[in-house]
Amino acid sequence: MIDEERGSIDYEERGHGPTVVFVPGSCSTGAAWRPVISRLERNYRCVSTSLLGYGGTTERRASLLTDISDEAEVVETVVRRTGGPVHLVGHSFGGVAALAVALRDRVPLLSLVILEAPAVELLRHTKDWEHYCAFRDMTGNYFAAHYAGEQEAIASMVDFYGGPGTFASWPERVRSYAVKTTPTNILDWADAYGFSLTATRLRAIDIPTLIVRGGASHPAMLRTNELLGRFIGGASVVTVEGAAHFMINTHPDEVARIIARELDRSELHRQSVAA
Repeated sequence: MIDEERGSIDYEERGHGPTVVFVPGSCSTGAAWRPVISRLERNYRCVSTSLLGYGGTTERRASLLTDISDEAEVVETVVRRTGGPVHLVGHSFGGVAALAVALRDRVPLLSLVILEAPAVELLRHTKDWEHYCAFRDMTGNYFAAHYAGEQEAIASMVDFYGGPGTFASWPERVRSYAVKTTPTNILDWADAYGFSLTATRLRAIDIPTLIVRGGASHPAMLRTNELLGRFIGGASVVTVEGAAHFMINTHPDEVARIIARELDRSELHRQSVAA
């Protein structure tokens, strides 16, 4: 745990080698990465955290008038604690936060791996209205249901990501945590919609970058991550066939192999440049 004046930040470290910081998505904690980390910790020092309002990380946002910089600062604090530089890996909203960290350029990053980031404002920038409206319709209905008192309103968001029946298939404790953290997730969406992403901004990212998406993911998510790969210079896009949004839990072996391959490639590039 990291203790700061503004509150605590989750910090867990396992393994030895080059440092990789793993950022989870909404409604979860750094523990979500354990199936993947268990396959990487022999060769890498794996550090995980939790985003604002999840796990032991203190919520700092006071209203829907929020800013992605609050999330970025949490991740930057974790990177600084490691001693840096690091490879940064983010899933879902953690991927959005990782993008913000890369764009702010305040901590040393060796590479960037983004898995299924809901970078919704990029769709608006490219005038991809069909897919942008898919996100807007989903969140609008989800928020309305929550404010109307529907206890499991968040199920519709989870099923948008993972496909019909995903929420119902989760263990009771996982469903309960998602329900409990619904207000925090709504703040996350406010951050996502307030995070201006354009092709010009993304071209400023000049570190090795890999975008990972699920072949069975919602078409709007597939399109969003396709655009990330297109606009970040030199980025590669990998599709995990048969996987959807929650691939770090459903397909940990394949996800770990993909990340390890990218980390190894980035390390070889760094060593060749240093030589």
